Amino acid sequence: MPNATMTLDEIRQLATDALTGAGASATNAASVAQSTWRAERDGVRSHGLLYVPIYAEHVQCGKVDGQAVPTVEQPKPAAIRVDAKSGFAHPAIDAGFDTMTEAARSQGVGVMTIFNSYNCGVLGHHAERIAEAGLLGLCFTNAPASIAPTGGKTPVIGTNPFALGVPGDNNVAFVIDQSASAIAKSEIMLRNREGEAIEPGWALDADGQPTTDAAAALKGSMVPSGGAKGFGAGLMVEIFAAALSGAVLGKDASPFSGTAGGPPNTGQCFIALDPQTFSGGLFGDRVSSLVAALTEQEGTRLPGSRRSGARTRTANGVEVDESLIERIKAFCA
Repeated sequence: MPNATMTLDEIRQLATDALTGAGASATNAASVAQSTWRAERDGVRSHGLLYVPIYAEHVQCGKVDGQAVPTVEQPKPAAIRVDAKSGFAHPAIDAGFDTMTEAARSQGVGVMTIFNSYNCGVLGHHAERIAEAGLLGLCFTNAPASIAPTGGKTPVIGTNPFALGVPGDNNVAFVIDQSASAIAKSEIMLRNREGEAIEPGWALDADGQPTTDAAAALKGSMVPSGGAKGFGAGLMVEIFAAALSGAVLGKDASPFSGTAGGPPNTGQCFIALDPQTFSGGLFGDRVSSLVAALTEQEGTRLPGSRRSGARTRTANGVEVDESLIERIKAFCA
């Protein structure tokens, strides 16, 4: 089917209608729809409207409790713990976000862990949100196992991204968002849905052999970025996002795709730091100098600049496959 052009506000409304139609509360639907809006704005198709039918289906089958109301506790001044109650990660993050940032300003650091959670979308958006508050944000999220340890073939950890949001003179200096795998699993899922081959070096099949077949890759394991170093980074994320939060380990979590299994109940960890407290007021100067050293070289770019650059291109609308629109509309009340 041909493509249709939708404004970002129309995309957010369609996502909201589909999620509420599937059974999510208005609050939960609005939080997830805002994440969809951000993903489409930044050109991250794999986490935009393409994910809405999966979200809606998971509400209907019970993999996500669309009516969940997260609870927030603060056992210590700088420690915030959020129970997502097997619901979406986005409203759970929203529930504890202000408490975390207030702790960072009063204590110098605020740490928020979330458990009984779900896919939190583009992790870099949460790090950017912390940076927009003038704080240094370090974020972790674990996922159902899809990466085998180096030399093995049985997945133990997920793609497990981490993200860093750095505040600067002009709001946000830059955002680093990278996963433990050579590519996000959602990109392989997208290629599989569209019948396209994946790139060499992205994944292994079920026998541990390299493959460019997206379907075979989904039955096998992802290749860690940088080999053992990438697996080590993913293992670090597993410690922060799952072990520290008390969430389900990736190896024991049900998949984010499909309807098999109950709620994955994975987790997140967000760390917000007051840069002035720790740097003696020198943080801004140091970051400015670092950014200048990066950008003054021809052919270089700051991390996250592609996403920020996409915002100009998507300001007047995004092309969306009409068949996808119809799939989403089927969930609308």
